[in-house]
Amino acid sequence: MDTYAILCAAIQSRQLVAFYYTGDSVPGDRLVEPFMIAFNETDTLVLSSWLLGGTSKSQKGQGWREYFLASITNLTVLPEQFSGIRPGYNPHPVKKFHNVQCAV
Repeated sequence: MDTYAILCAAIQSRQLVAFYYTGDSVPGDRLVEPFMIAFNETDTLVLSSWLLGGTSKSQKGQGWREYFLASITNLTVLPEQFSGIRPGYNPHPVKKFHNVQCAV
């Protein structure tokens, strides 16, 4: 399966994912709760997720992050599941994201 299919399956089953990300100035491992795959303002396919741990360009700790699907490698779906919806999650975005592909 490709990254897109693996992430959509993880979103549907609410499983944590780990991956290596190269899409910003601080490449490294990420551990996230995946919530949505959609197109952003520049029509790029992105993963919207809650960062639990790993490298972060902002260094602000846990919180919402977006990752370009094309910059995700070494993707692993973990057996741990996440339960709740995080503050600020909108499964029907209209400004930042469009053409939602899969979502919690």
